[in-house]
Amino acid sequence: MSKQGGVDELGYILTIGDQPLQLEFQVLVADVLAALTVQLAHLIHSIYLYGSVARGDAVASRSDLDLTLVLHRAASLDESWQLASIRSALQAAHPEVVKIDFDVGTLADITAADNLNSWGYWLKHHCRCIWGSDLATRFDLFKPSKAIALAVNRDLYEALDGYAERIEAASNRIEIQQLKRAAARKLIRATNVLRSDDDLSWPQSLDNYADLFLSRYPAMADSINYFLSAASAAHDTSKDFVPRLRLFMNWLRMQD
Repeated sequence: MSKQGGVDELGYILTIGDQPLQLEFQVLVADVLAALTVQLAHLIHSIYLYGSVARGDAVASRSDLDLTLVLHRAASLDESWQLASIRSALQAAHPEVVKIDFDVGTLADITAADNLNSWGYWLKHHCRCIWGSDLATRFDLFKPSKAIALAVNRDLYEALDGYAERIEAASNRIEIQQLKRAAARKLIRATNVLRSDDDLSWPQSLDNYADLFLSRYPAMADSINYFLSAASAAHDTSKDFVPRLRLFMNWLRMQD
């Protein structure tokens, strides 16, 4: 398989590499590291970038800053509050990103044998360590499999239900658009659970996920294009997002 299929010459899923950070995000990343390691170094085992900033294709004022935080143990209530406070303060101080997300796991979760296809795959292929001991070195490269797609989407319906409820409860336009964007991206990536067992390619972008999905379900073009639009920074403020989200979720459930 070629790199166009999301895999290398030996059939392993591509990793994101360690290219230099884009200049416009270097101060932001440095500020994040300083805030987290000064206040919570006792709690944090390692910090990783993922997403567009990690890949080097982020767009200022349009992209998110996504980080995975691996903790030595579960955070206390006070420590959870500190993490939330740090995230909010950094987001307010850095308009070069739309929002900042912390994806949090514990060392025990990451190293558990039954999380190999979720956390192991995630750290190995989507993350780059920027602080602490790099846990990705513990894992071998992964080849495409339906087992990985199912493992990383284990929380799919719970997560999407949560987004739907938060969108319905929100009143701030910017918050609503951010939630729609996050939910749409989650949904599009989750369509990978419908992949066939013998598919040796692996999607790398939202468009890849959508194309792979439409190659199997062309009649769903209107729905997937709607969510691709919602996944962009500029989406309409119509009221039909949550009903369409729930409708697609129900359709996806019926494919199991």
